[in-house]
Amino acid sequence: MKSPLQCLIGGQWLGCADSFPVLDKFSRREACRVASASRTQVAQAVALARRAADAGPPPPVERARVLRDAARGVAGRRQAFVDLMATEAGFTRADAHGEIDRAIVTLGLCADEATRLTGDVVPFAASPGSHERIGFTLRFPVGVVCAITPFNAPLNTVLHKIAPAYAAGNAVVLKPSAFTPLTAALLGEVLLEAGMPPDFLAIVQGDGDTVGRWLLEENDIAFYTFTGSTRVGRIIQQAAGLRRTQMELGSIASTLVCATADLDRAAERIANASFRKAGQVCTSVQRLYVHRSVAADFAARLAARAERMRAGDPRDPAVTVGPLISEAAAVRAEQWVAEAAAGGARVLCGGRRDGAVVPPTVLTDVPAQAKTWCQEAFAPIVALRPFDTLEEAIGDANATPYGLSAGVFTTDVRECLYAARHLRFGTVQLNESSSARADVMPFGGVKDSGFGKEGPWHAMREMTEERLVVFNP
Repeated sequence: MKSPLQCLIGGQWLGCADSFPVLDKFSRREACRVASASRTQVAQAVALARRAADAGPPPPVERARVLRDAARGVAGRRQAFVDLMATEAGFTRADAHGEIDRAIVTLGLCADEATRLTGDVVPFAASPGSHERIGFTLRFPVGVVCAITPFNAPLNTVLHKIAPAYAAGNAVVLKPSAFTPLTAALLGEVLLEAGMPPDFLAIVQGDGDTVGRWLLEENDIAFYTFTGSTRVGRIIQQAAGLRRTQMELGSIASTLVCATADLDRAAERIANASFRKAGQVCTSVQRLYVHRSVAADFAARLAARAERMRAGDPRDPAVTVGPLISEAAAVRAEQWVAEAAAGGARVLCGGRRDGAVVPPTVLTDVPAQAKTWCQEAFAPIVALRPFDTLEEAIGDANATPYGLSAGVFTTDVRECLYAARHLRFGTVQLNESSSARADVMPFGGVKDSGFGKEGPWHAMREMTEERLVVFNP
C-alpha cells in the first residue's frame, strides 16, 4: 500500500523530497520509509484547512454519518491495523485489538455528539430589571485544529483529537508520532473513504524538530491539541500565545492499596495497568503505595502475576508484553533499575532487557531519589513502597510535579471519600488502578500534567467558541 508512506494534503497522497525510517520495534530492522513533509507542504496543508474552515463544515448529521461510516471502516480494516501496530508500535495482539475496539467506540461517541452540540439558556431573571430578556449561547467551530499525537496510542489517541474536532465542525491538520506514522495514515484512508471532505483532514508526517516546529509557526491554526512530554508541551504553549490549547503531558501515576483492599483483585488490575503496552501509558502504575500490614503479601502476589506475563515478540499470541518503542528506551529502563538496585532496592522480578524488550519489573525498597521513583519511567516498571497512614501516602503521591491519574483500592468508604477529596490528580479511580479509562469520560490532568479535557463531549467544547445571544423585547 503506497498511501501510508506519503503525506495527505488536499485529499491527495503526496511524496516528499525527504523521508525517515520506520523500524519494526521488535526486530529493530527498517520496515519502510515514510515521506517527511516539507515546509511548503506544511503551509499548504494549513492553508487548505483554513479555506475549508472558512467555507464552513457539512451539517452535523452529515458529519455524524462520516464518523459512523469511519467506525465501520476501522472494523473492516481490523487486521491491517493490527499488523501495522505490531510492526511500528510493538503492540501485542491484545493491545492492538483493545486499541481498535476503543477507537470504534470513540468514533461512535463523537458521531452522537455531533448532532447534539448545543449551548445553554441564560437565566436573566436573576438580574434585577433583566427578567424580560431571553438569552442563550451558540457554539461554533474554532477553525483549524492542529493535532500532535504520541506513539503509545497511535489509533485511539489520534481519534480523540480528530473525531471531536471534526464532529464540532473544525478542519484538522494531524502530525502523528514519527515512531508510528503508518497507523495514522491508514486511518486517514478510512476517513476519506467514509466521506470526510478532503480539505478537512491533512496528515503531515515528520519529526517534532522540523514539521512540529513549522506547525507552531502557522498563524492560521486556532487550536493545538497535544499529548506528549511536559517539555514539549511548554514549547507548544509558548508558541501558541493567545491561541487555545489542550495539553495531556507527563505523569508519574500512583496507585494506593489499603489494608482493607481485595488483594487478589488489586494485584490483577495493577499488573495489567502497569505492564500493558509495555508500561508505555501515561497512567501506567509506577508508584505503588501499599499499607505496611499487607505490603509483603501484596508484593509477592504482584510479582507472581508479573512473572507469568510473557515478554517478547508481539506477534506471538502467547506474549502479553511487547518491546519498548526503541532499544534506547529499553536501555534507559534497564539502567534505571540497576541504579535503584545499587541504591538498595530489591528487584523482585524482571529488570534485564533483551534488545528492546524489558520484562515486567517489580521493585521494593526503592530510594526516594532513584529515577524509578521520582521520574516518569514509561516502561514496565513498578516501584512499591509501604505506608502507615493514608494521609502519608496521599501526601507523598501529591508531592510530584504531576497530577494526571491516581487509583485507590479500599473497601472503607471513609478512605474512598478522603482520597477523592485530597488526591490532587485530574482523575481519582476508586477500587481501580490509575490506568482505567472509558472513552466517554473527561480525561486530563493538573499541575505539570497539563490542562483541558479529552473525551468527546468535553473535547468538542474545548474546540468550539461560545457566543452569547441576548434578545431584549
